Amino acid sequence: MIQRSGVGGRGSAPTPDPRPLTPMSSLVIQTSFLGDTVLTTPLVARLAESGPVDVLVTPASAGLLAHDPAIREVLVYDKRGRDRSVAGFARLARTLRARRYAAAYLAQGSARSGALALAARIPRRVGFTTSAGRAFYTTRVETARGMHHAERIFTLGTAGGARPVARAELRPRLYPGDAERAAVDAILTRAGHAGEPLVALAPGSVWATKRWPYYPALAREVAQRARVVVVGARDDAPLAAEIAAEAGSTVIDATGSLSLLGSAELIGRCRAIVSNDSAPLHLASAMNTPTVAIFGPTVPAFGFGPLAERAAIVEDDLLACRPCDRHGPRACPLGHWRCMRGMLPARVADIVMGYLTT
Repeated sequence: MIQRSGVGGRGSAPTPDPRPLTPMSSLVIQTSFLGDTVLTTPLVARLAESGPVDVLVTPASAGLLAHDPAIREVLVYDKRGRDRSVAGFARLARTLRARRYAAAYLAQGSARSGALALAARIPRRVGFTTSAGRAFYTTRVETARGMHHAERIFTLGTAGGARPVARAELRPRLYPGDAERAAVDAILTRAGHAGEPLVALAPGSVWATKRWPYYPALAREVAQRARVVVVGARDDAPLAAEIAAEAGSTVIDATGSLSLLGSAELIGRCRAIVSNDSAPLHLASAMNTPTVAIFGPTVPAFGFGPLAERAAIVEDDLLACRPCDRHGPRACPLGHWRCMRGMLPARVADIVMGYLTT
């Protein structure tokens, strides 16, 4: 289903957009995780230099792209809900076909996304040589091992897949608006924030083994110098409660209180953030907030490290069992979880304090 302006909901079948379309308009397809959507924004900005760009994303990711000046429209593909059937796929393909895109950029490389671009009769379909959907592409781009994922995606929009000249081009960008700023103002006002420096902690992750266990102890140290704010989804509220129990009543619990773009706005107001290998790390990159990224079962070489100008990676690079999983297993395969337990809070606190003093 396509829903314009990135707003979710259910309704009647969509109709083709009646507005005249620019011959050089492009479609970027990114229906993977939230962080992948954030890391796709540099490609979108690059493509927008040559013509209008629409972006097709999941309902969960759509709000992230609101207000982006490089995007003509955010289109929503509910691939796990209303649009998951063959009929839903065909309906979406017809709608995209009516928009007469000149090119599709397959930032999410599934066979389904490739087939969708083909069914939409988009003449130029650009994707990675290693993607599951590569049989559907007209142009295949080779990427090097160890590239940041933002760089991999960015190469789709460069001639011949050439690497970008300036690393600054790879930093993602998000654009919180008035509603997001007002929501953050309300949270900080209720918490009695009086302008003291803020440090964000993002203790959550969908993958249990990627959750560093020492956030409460870290918060106790940081609270001596700054106001701690906990960001994350509603499911992260118990983690925020543990942090508040250790660090005191001054902790601001923003879990489940903000949209993703609102969380980006809050992170952007912080002097630093400490995050696991999860979506808040990429929100911080987009807002250029100094970042401490904690990696355990995964490694930055997978391509998802921080891109803020000031960033530090904390990991135990001497453990032979790392990495053990592409995303992070539910439990440590060896039972010891040393990749996270071995990184003590004093090490992270020293980095945070450095960000607060410079």
